[in-house]
Amino acid sequence: MGKRMRRTRPLCSCVSPRLKFLTPHSIFSWYEEDLWTEIAKFLDGRSLVMLASTSKWFHRIIMEDIIWKHACLRDLQVPDPGKVAFKWINLYAAAFNGCHSYKFRQQDKHIDWMRIGAFSFDSQNALLTENLIPPLKVLKEKTTEKMLESNGCCVVRNVKSGIWIADLQLVRCPVCDLNTCDGTMQVLDARHIELFLSEGYQDGSWDYELLGSHNEKKQANGASAGIFDIKHLKDHSTSAVLDLKSWVGKPNDWQPKAMITSYAVAVNTNLQENEGLHVKFHVMKSGKNGEIVSIRMSEQLQ
Repeated sequence: MGKRMRRTRPLCSCVSPRLKFLTPHSIFSWYEEDLWTEIAKFLDGRSLVMLASTSKWFHRIIMEDIIWKHACLRDLQVPDPGKVAFKWINLYAAAFNGCHSYKFRQQDKHIDWMRIGAFSFDSQNALLTENLIPPLKVLKEKTTEKMLESNGCCVVRNVKSGIWIADLQLVRCPVCDLNTCDGTMQVLDARHIELFLSEGYQDGSWDYELLGSHNEKKQANGASAGIFDIKHLKDHSTSAVLDLKSWVGKPNDWQPKAMITSYAVAVNTNLQENEGLHVKFHVMKSGKNGEIVSIRMSEQLQ
């Protein structure tokens, strides 16, 4: 048996100066706004909402726009875009509530999806390409239609700068309405972070328009698509997207793969024996002559 402790003095409360901040007469306050603002920067969206629901005081602190801005930029891993049109808490919800563009339209065609991540447009010019073999070239002398026909790429201008969200969508064959049709289509679907909050999108007045298409009438080893900010084509991070060996699946791996960097996003799915690909390029504008707020590149087997 172990020794019994001999009590030489009665139990007393601690009077250490280290704990004096816990007493009612302390100058320390748990309700220190600057302190909780800093603590909030380490919490995810769900934890922020839970903390805000505990009291009116916390609700006022947590609803500060600066807190949700920090959470949004941190979780999306993107730089500060500057001025935005909506509150950051709403932008955070639009990015993380599990919604994608096919939840609002064409739900009957949708099969599956995966979130790729977020990237930025620093300029208003984008290169859309189905060819991820370097070097990427911008052929300024050609029209959009000719660029698509000859190279499977095109340049689009007046793209809304700021944060963009990228998803990979798998949808049913758009050609027919037969339930027995096994045809599927892969879509690289990118949108400005403000799109789902915009009135023109919500009321259906903004819609996708076809830029053009490209037919590849021979065996395609993979269905690839990429969106690049032209201003950053020569960045080191962009070269990582073009290093296909570092992220594209092995020859017998049929699962889609994606790569995203600060100013570019790309996808690739290895294909079995086929007769070629049909690729379409769509954009959505914020009104007739407005900025481009969404981009879709769809790829379907011939």
